[in-house]
Amino acid sequence: QMYDHAETHPAAANFPFELARIRLAHGIRLRHTQGPKAARQLLLRAAEAFERLGAPTWTERARAEMRASGLATRATSAQLAELTWQERRIADLAALGLTNKEIGERMRLSPRTVSSHLYRVFPKLGITSRAALRDALARLEDERDI
Repeated sequence: QMYDHAETHPAAANFPFELARIRLAHGIRLRHTQGPKAARQLLLRAAEAFERLGAPTWTERARAEMRASGLATRATSAQLAELTWQERRIADLAALGLTNKEIGERMRLSPRTVSSHLYRVFPKLGITSRAALRDALARLEDERDI
């Protein structure tokens, strides 16, 4: 009840960072008490607000809570910039459907090294599988074109 009161307060819009923190806390509370589905909308609104405010640490925290609630998070252009050139190249090849062994042969790396790079790429893009890799990279390219 207090979360709702704080979120609907007439002056709440004047304090966007605090409002986003309240929404994040409320979303975490809902996820633990009422289940993941009840929290998703608040967590999404908090993550979007933190991103608009340029608060990357808070954005990532909200995204982690979103993932915990089962909501897929989309990668942003800032996350694409976090990929090293080698991670990006490996991600592109994996998105084309190449196996770790095939990627390794092309880039003169061991399949285990390729796997290690992909292990670091997935969280940066907010995905959990190779199947989602192509779509995440395509969304990033679309954002870059805008």
